[in-house]
Amino acid sequence: MNLVEINKALANDTRMDIMCWLRDPEKHFRKHKDGKGFEDGVCVNVIKEKTGMSQSTISHYLSSLQRVGLVQTVRVGKWTYYQRNDDMIRKFLSELQLIL
Repeated sequence: MNLVEINKALANDTRMDIMCWLRDPEKHFRKHKDGKGFEDGVCVNVIKEKTGMSQSTISHYLSSLQRVGLVQTVRVGKWTYYQRNDDMIRKFLSELQLIL
């Protein structure tokens, strides 16, 4: 685990917002148009709509979070769904406590 890289990924207001929103997707995101719940996570298009940012920017932000292990993806057909990796988040917080 690279604490510096994880902190870099979190050093952006929108990426931090996304992590907070993914903690309780039912509260922060509209339902998927296909009626699908959030068991596989939140579709990247729904995240894009919430932020009001471009698809490429949101994809870059989500890739940054995925690269350090803070989010996981599930592919369903042509759609990608994102959810928090709570195990990694707990490990990150434990490691951070050891050095602070």
